[in-house]
Amino acid sequence: MYKIGLSTCGKQFDESLFNSYSLAGISSMEISMPKEECDSFDFKNARLLSDRYGVELWSFHLPFMPFSVIDISSAQLKDSTRQYLAEIMKKGADIGIQKFIVHPSGEPISDQERLSRLENSKESLYFLADEAKKCGAVICVEDLPRTCLGRNSDEINELTDVHPSLRVCLDTNHLLSETLPHFIVSVGSKIVTTHISDYDFVDEKHWMPGEGKIKWDEVVNALNEINYSGVWLYELGFKAPKTIKRSRELTCDDFVNNANEYLK
Repeated sequence: MYKIGLSTCGKQFDESLFNSYSLAGISSMEISMPKEECDSFDFKNARLLSDRYGVELWSFHLPFMPFSVIDISSAQLKDSTRQYLAEIMKKGADIGIQKFIVHPSGEPISDQERLSRLENSKESLYFLADEAKKCGAVICVEDLPRTCLGRNSDEINELTDVHPSLRVCLDTNHLLSETLPHFIVSVGSKIVTTHISDYDFVDEKHWMPGEGKIKWDEVVNALNEINYSGVWLYELGFKAPKTIKRSRELTCDDFVNNANEYLK
């Protein structure tokens, strides 16, 4: 039904990772790494490995931490953050990446400052959307949990309505006040990529689908309703997070088998 993708978050980015994706049948990769690794990242080598192993560089998750340095919604940090992110985006676009995931804010955000932070974020998203358009790319705004901006469909729609080319990355384990089907239908065709993982509806967990409470048939049905045509892209590591125990580390084959189970 969908191409299977996997984020590099929590993984060693090297040739063996591309080989593992290719052997398992994972066709698409989202590049995601901490700021310090991103600052020295070899984009040209990533393109070479992508071509060598036939693994598409589907998307790039722009750095979002530490919040004391990176935050497009902060009055003090918004200008430097968006310039920094635009530079990375241009490097990614030069090797053919067309989708760039951005967090609309850091946290915590108090109720008193929420409106001003929303305005700052919208200003930054407009700037980034324009920069992406020049590169033949799009900015995908990710829904976020807790006090972050973009914590429900109303806020995501408000943020993305500021520029016609802004799109959305659906993170399935971030919604804490709204059901996934309602969010998906409310945001609709703006959703062009995903971060697939499961959780307990209490806070984000980044578990494998089936380990949490999400009803995946409802998610798939909602994506079908909006005619979603992007990638089913997992965002969790091979190692178990501290919130769950597993008998072994996950493999690329596990992600393919999981997708085949839920995308029947």
